[in-house]
Amino acid sequence: MDAHRPHPMMPESNHDEIAEQLAIVDMKMFLATKLDGGQRSLLENKVLPEFEKKHGREPRNHQELRKEMEPETAYQAYVTMVSTAQDMMWDAVGTCVDRQIDDLMNLAEIENPKGSVRVNPDLEVPRYISAQDIHRMPGNYHGTYGERDVRQGAVFDRGAVVYQMGRNGGYMNDIRGHTIVSHYFSRWPEGKPLRILDMGCTVGHSTLAIASYFPEAETHAIDVGAGMMRYAHARAERLNIPVHFSQQNAECTDFDDESFDLITSSAMLHETSGKALPNILNECHRLLKPGGAMVHLEVPGRYDEMDTWSRIRGDYEIQYNYEPFWKGAITADFDKLCKEENFSNVAVGYQDATVKAERGNTEFGGPSKGVHRSWLMISGVK
Repeated sequence: MDAHRPHPMMPESNHDEIAEQLAIVDMKMFLATKLDGGQRSLLENKVLPEFEKKHGREPRNHQELRKEMEPETAYQAYVTMVSTAQDMMWDAVGTCVDRQIDDLMNLAEIENPKGSVRVNPDLEVPRYISAQDIHRMPGNYHGTYGERDVRQGAVFDRGAVVYQMGRNGGYMNDIRGHTIVSHYFSRWPEGKPLRILDMGCTVGHSTLAIASYFPEAETHAIDVGAGMMRYAHARAERLNIPVHFSQQNAECTDFDDESFDLITSSAMLHETSGKALPNILNECHRLLKPGGAMVHLEVPGRYDEMDTWSRIRGDYEIQYNYEPFWKGAITADFDKLCKEENFSNVAVGYQDATVKAERGNTEFGGPSKGVHRSWLMISGVK
């Protein structure tokens, strides 16, 4: 199969589209590796010394310095370029998808499926999702354009390749799923869940990786977008991995009490809210069988470990990349929250990223190796 199209549902890019997408990857990489360092230098060598000279004291917090950065032409140009690169990515991917949307909708019609898909036209999408286009993705996760529509799923699948710049498992984008299972195996080497739920699954990048380790299990996955779920189901079927997808809110699902052995999520919690987070943990507790485990993977940065520029750069994610709960997630006391929801054997720490999970690995609990090389894991037992 074409290396640029690892499964039939992946939108096919022609020569010019591939060239455009790769150029955007190069641009994003340049911004991250070159201009990002320039902004750090601007902060440390100009803005900070001028602040201390002007005010006769050290800054109380990073917000004071960010306000001094904002009038700087170099910083304004940096913010504009990072935002523009993101918009260029979605525009390029959207154009590619729209060229073949009818073919993709036809491909999503699966005869004799092994899994299933349920959509709920009456679902009220939480405001922390619907209020703004997360990651600047037009239409967000839940946009839909008809009863057969799969556009948002196709855009997300192709866009994730560009957005992650190959660091999350190439065109399959499944490293986080393998890392979730690696963490599960590190804590429960003999674990063999027979019913699994993946929350906030988008198109199933992590879901399918998780399901591949437990072929005897019945795997379910939920997200808030109908088009996203239709695409995810078709993608799973085309990859011959049975999963039951449904359009649901992770705070309040329609599954029975004590009906799962393992519940997972991959980089979902930082896109919820401070109010939603304990609700989601409470729902996990309700859904798990006694002795069942939950494993949530999150961004590896912790606020108290970040330097001033990293905090300012994080503010960009909130203000301009529309990540509403970014700071909330990296400051949350996950250990306390899990215990308040009556989970036991709670563990919060870093797991090494991996492309293959091994039972009994010892890759949990050490220091973070950085973004995409480590992930923060939150796990516990009912």
